[in-house]
Amino acid sequence: MATTLLALDGYAVEGGLDGRGRPATCYAPTIALGRHEGPGEAAGLWTRYEEVLDAAAGLGLAGVALSIEWARVEPHPGEVDQAALARYRAAIEHARSVGLRVTARLVTSAWPSWLGPEAWILPWVVPHAVAHAARVADALGDAPTGWVVFADPAGLVAGGYLEGTRPPWRRRASTEAQLARRQLARIEDAVATTTAIGTRLVEARAVELDPTTLERTRGARGELHVRALVRGSGPSASARGLLAPDGRGWRVEDEGLLALVR
Repeated sequence: MATTLLALDGYAVEGGLDGRGRPATCYAPTIALGRHEGPGEAAGLWTRYEEVLDAAAGLGLAGVALSIEWARVEPHPGEVDQAALARYRAAIEHARSVGLRVTARLVTSAWPSWLGPEAWILPWVVPHAVAHAARVADALGDAPTGWVVFADPAGLVAGGYLEGTRPPWRRRASTEAQLARRQLARIEDAVATTTAIGTRLVEARAVELDPTTLERTRGARGELHVRALVRGSGPSASARGLLAPDGRGWRVEDEGLLALVR
């Protein structure tokens, strides 16, 4: 039976991305054009991870699937923010200390703007992605209980090349979609065979959970990464969020979701 983890999409919940003087992601061009709003300060989890992780543990949840935001770690090619890596490690170690499993996800909904919106069909991106995985693996060590390269590879391809709902905002680009699928698989294979996390990769499925979806996932193996522990804001915000800020603390926002994941 699959282990259910609540997902945290860093781009949607951390704050401090795609703002003036902040690390820029693949969403930056369309935010600048006014086509949609960015995440802004979001839920502010970059400085509040420990609070929300304590709340998750207090609810008896099994764990979280936590994004390592590539744009924050490497805002420009070869420019690595070691303080950001240390912050992620501290958050994960705190989660482990309160009894939560943590699966670290290397790419969720956003990637650095310097890779371009068409990153997943550009061959030169492959070594950069593998280097990012190796760098994060070295920094986080054995703090996470598991790893995922792409949180939702099918969603990256469908949303980006078939439905036009995320970068690069293409519709019915079936040829490019196939190229992207192959490149994502190539990156996953390279990470599995050449980095320290290869033996700790987990089989995971990203889901928006409701009673119908729950029934379809019965008997699934590996992990279910349920959107989301915190809804967040901006273009990658989740439709549902279990917890919401409440003054200086956190409250349960979605009792129905809590009933499904407990």
